[in-house]
Amino acid sequence: MNKRTQYTAEYKTSVVLRVLREEETVAEIAASEGLNPVMISRWKADFLERASMVFDRKPTEAEKELASEKERTADLERKVGQLTIENDWLKKKSAEVAARRAQIAGRKS
Repeated sequence: MNKRTQYTAEYKTSVVLRVLREEETVAEIAASEGLNPVMISRWKADFLERASMVFDRKPTEAEKELASEKERTADLERKVGQLTIENDWLKKKSAEVAARRAQIAGRKS
């Protein structure tokens, strides 16, 4: 069984741009590239249908993921800061308690 040929997005774009320039007909381009004219027409329709996406500034999946990761990192940094403050406070109080106990133990002896 023969597998279908898969064309890259760059190749499809170059073919569609040749069609849009109207320097050659779809039939001429199809003949020179060894493609079916119907396939070229489908590529052109897809291209024109999605052309508005070029100017649409909705965040991409990668941008969403990056923002999510930055938010997670900031949250973790806040937690580390809070835990550091609590740890320092506990060390200070622990040292004070140990000093008091030593002072009390010194009085009893």
